[in-house]
Amino acid sequence: MSFKLGLTGSIGMGKSTTAQLLADEGCAIWDADAAVHRLYSSGGKAVAPMQALFPQAIVDGAVSRDQLKQIIQSDPAALKQIEAIVHPLVAEDRAEFIATADADILVFDVPLLFETGGNQSMDAVLVVSAPEDVQRERVLARGTMTEAQFLAIKAKQMPDAEKRKRADFVVITDTLENARAQVQDILEQIRKGQTIA
Repeated sequence: MSFKLGLTGSIGMGKSTTAQLLADEGCAIWDADAAVHRLYSSGGKAVAPMQALFPQAIVDGAVSRDQLKQIIQSDPAALKQIEAIVHPLVAEDRAEFIATADADILVFDVPLLFETGGNQSMDAVLVVSAPEDVQRERVLARGTMTEAQFLAIKAKQMPDAEKRKRADFVVITDTLENARAQVQDILEQIRKGQTIA
C-alpha cells in the first residue's frame, strides 16, 4: 500500500520545483493540472462531452481553455456544467494513476487541495511556501500575468498561513538546496513511518 502525500501551495510558491525534487527521490507524481491538460487535448476524454454541451469551446479538436473562460464569463452557470464533465474524468485519471504507480510514496500535486476537500483522501499533506515578496517576484517574473491578475488568483486561494497551519509538512522554497534538504527529511520521516511532522 503506497503512502498518499498531497502537495499543494499558492501560486508562485515553488510547487513544480518541489514536485520535481520529490520525483528525484523516487516518488510517483500525479499532477491535477496535467491531468486536465490530457483530458482537454486532442483525443482527450473531455473533448466529446464538452463538444456536445459547448461546441464553441472546441478549437482544432481540443478543448480551448480561453474559449471556456469566455463561456463562463458570459454564463456563470456554465462552470457547474463544465465541472460536472471534468471532475469525474479527473477522478478516473487519478484512480488509474493509483492503480498503476509502483512507488512507495504517491504525490498528488493539486493546487486547490484544501479548497476542494481533496486533503481528506491523503495520508498527509505537504504545503510549499515562500516569503510573500519572493512569491510576487516569481509570478511577475514569468511575464504571463499582470499584478492585478496575480492578486485576483491569490484572493481565490486559501491564505498561505492557513495552508501551513493545516499541513502535516511544510517546505520553504527560499533556495533549491534548502528545499531539497527539507524534502529529503520529510521523505525519510514518511518512510520510517512517522507521518506527522
